[in-house]
Amino acid sequence: MISTPSTPRVSVVIVCWNSAAYLPHCLASLAAQSYRDFEVIIVDNGSTDGAAAGLAQQYHGLALRTERLESNRGFAAANNIGAHLARGHWLALLNPDAFPEPDWLEQLTGVAGNYPTAFFASRQIQADRPQLLDGEGDVYHVSGLAWRAHYGLPVLPAGEPREVFSACGAAAMLPRQAFLDSGGFDADYFAYHEDVDLGFRLRLRGLKCLYVPRAVVHHVGSASQGRLGNFVIYHGHRNLVWTFIKDMPAPLFWFYLPLHAAMSLFYLMSFSLQGRGRAIWQAKLDAVRGLPAALKKRSLIQRERRASVSALWRAMNRNLFGPLENWSARRHHLSP
Repeated sequence: MISTPSTPRVSVVIVCWNSAAYLPHCLASLAAQSYRDFEVIIVDNGSTDGAAAGLAQQYHGLALRTERLESNRGFAAANNIGAHLARGHWLALLNPDAFPEPDWLEQLTGVAGNYPTAFFASRQIQADRPQLLDGEGDVYHVSGLAWRAHYGLPVLPAGEPREVFSACGAAAMLPRQAFLDSGGFDADYFAYHEDVDLGFRLRLRGLKCLYVPRAVVHHVGSASQGRLGNFVIYHGHRNLVWTFIKDMPAPLFWFYLPLHAAMSLFYLMSFSLQGRGRAIWQAKLDAVRGLPAALKKRSLIQRERRASVSALWRAMNRNLFGPLENWSARRHHLSP
């Protein structure tokens, strides 16, 4: 690790698992940043491909630290470890397959100066199809589903920062102390939907999320697990149940619980008809088994709520057909 004479303003945390094909490009993009007051913390989640070997020597221009874990403890837990090692006021989360443009940190920190208690989403562009968006922040639907806003739509000229529900963990920035005070990512999630859950909990504490269109990263996406594989289906659909149970405040919880159940039934039927029922049924069964723990967490989370129910409700997507529209669009964009 290269020491710096003062505490950096930003700590960039990268969790990698067998990411040797992408991590060099990611680090080269960080080395080219116009904003320089940052450190990089790499948490190697038990890689077997040598992804994090010898990085300090290769990228001597970066203040870099590598923490190697003996086994894959999951994206959520590894990011928590990185956050505890970080020294910066701001915590920037970056996936190893996300390649920021040279002014990424400059844009984020510039906007953050005017919103010191907010957290921030980057503009994600598909690395293999640079004319298309990979997301503009996260949408949270009142049914409990979540998705990346405007995924697959054409890239248009960047506008001004605007509020979104939450930030995709592939390229986000948030106050480190707020991350720690909220408990960080829920390690029980392992991976997927953990960023939506964190964003929801930060909103409950009174923070807002801003999407910064000029803070651009080029994202490969699902580089470790593949697109909509059984791993993704299982963790995503198990974890979204826990997020709804833990985070949705009363009376919204009771009002939208039937819709949440109907959404779950829809996906059970849909994936079963596609011959992928095992992953989705196991996800829902394990979600039910985890309800006692989720309800205990809910008690603490809701006790610390500072935001009004009406403000949270307005931040959600309330279009009854929103999930179906997104599901149809995503199937179209993911088709060969």
